[in-house]
Amino acid sequence: MPDIDEVVLLDEHARQIGVAAKSSVHSGETPLHLAFSCHVQRADGRVLVTRRSLQKATWPGVWTNSFCGHPRPGESLPDAVARHAVRELGLRLDSLTLALEDFRYRARDASGIVENEICPVFFARVDTEPEPDPAEVAELRWADPRDLALSVAATPWAFSPWFVLQAAELPLYRPAPAVRP
Repeated sequence: MPDIDEVVLLDEHARQIGVAAKSSVHSGETPLHLAFSCHVQRADGRVLVTRRSLQKATWPGVWTNSFCGHPRPGESLPDAVARHAVRELGLRLDSLTLALEDFRYRARDASGIVENEICPVFFARVDTEPEPDPAEVAELRWADPRDLALSVAATPWAFSPWFVLQAAELPLYRPAPAVRP
């Protein structure tokens, strides 16, 4: 089995060109690599947002989507999402849907570390409450997605850059149409 700390390196056309230790990849010159983001929703329509642990090397303490991660070399994205849901949030996913296949971003943290990822975005449904790993999650909240969109628009600096970009692309976070009298 591959080392749990390896990530899949990609070329500009999203083709795998190698693997590298996760600990060596995230730097000021982070190579393009494969990741994923997941937005977890429950039956009442609320979405799970998490505040990144203060122990995180990048964007510590900011609010973000439910969870993110990297697939292991040879691991399918759905399997990686399911594995991280259990490890980071203690959640077993009831369903999983690909929402943005080609999402890609590059962002530099205040520490100088760069995220440079091709990062497919998923939606998952759950009917259980999370039990977060404190090394990953400082806080969590179930939020109305439209209220969350207003918060992201008003204070984008309080959220991870990938979540800000994803929220702009995902219909779930679009404001409700105005009702005219």
